[in-house]
Amino acid sequence: MAVVGAAGVAVLLWGATPMVTKIAVGGIDPLAIGILRTVLGALVALPVFVAGGLRLPRGARTWRTLMASAMGGFVLFPLLFTLGMGRTSAGHGALMLGILPVFTGLVAAAVERRRPGPRWWLGCAVAAVGTALLAGARFGADLDQADALGDGLVLAGALAASVGYVAGARAAREIGTWQVTLWGLIMGGLVLVPIVPLVVAPAALIEAGAATLAAVAYLAVGSSIVAYAAWYWALGHGGIGRTGLAQFAQPLVGLVMAVAVLGEAVTLPMGLAAAAILGGVALARGSA
Repeated sequence: MAVVGAAGVAVLLWGATPMVTKIAVGGIDPLAIGILRTVLGALVALPVFVAGGLRLPRGARTWRTLMASAMGGFVLFPLLFTLGMGRTSAGHGALMLGILPVFTGLVAAAVERRRPGPRWWLGCAVAAVGTALLAGARFGADLDQADALGDGLVLAGALAASVGYVAGARAAREIGTWQVTLWGLIMGGLVLVPIVPLVVAPAALIEAGAATLAAVAYLAVGSSIVAYAAWYWALGHGGIGRTGLAQFAQPLVGLVMAVAVLGEAVTLPMGLAAAAILGGVALARGSA
């Protein structure tokens, strides 16, 4: 139950991320948002790291795994995802992330050199079909609201995140959940902080409204610290393949929030994609 609860917290927090990101990019440049969520998260993580007495990881292998986690989850994903959300709707972004469990499972299988069972593959294929329908056929969706490039950037971000998840889960077994989360944020922040003066205009932050600043704070703390810590803990204790299936619910959470908070319409491809994702998880559950 603890594993399910931790995974549920992460899924809820990340499910709200497309909607919150859409609010943020409405007031500040998307590239700046992608950088700020990690850099500000690192600034929050640093005193927690010091106060908690966390130690330096040992071994070149652990450092390599941490770097893969940081680059995938805290550098490439926020940049690609936020740029994508600047061009697509929150509903589309949420559903495009439905492919995350597929990517996570594939990366984990490759790293662990194992072959998932036929039912897992079938379930993932059904979910992938839903994502492909949404991204490719589009069924007359409004291109101003759901731009193909935006969807592609979100997909690329999902792939980067899956690499970060698998690397983070492996590192968590060696040094612990909080160590991985805080080290990942700090390392990601160090990579991105030199870019801050080039893309983040202080005037834009001053002029940004309360909703935009609150959205940035949510992305920096809720999405980048709390959700990651809960998710890595769940992956480390419940298994990557089985726990990763919980992310099939994430796009549905995001879609509901996009409709309820932003008033976005549910189009035919969104409905078909949601149905495919639900069908996929029903097939794959219990077979990972």
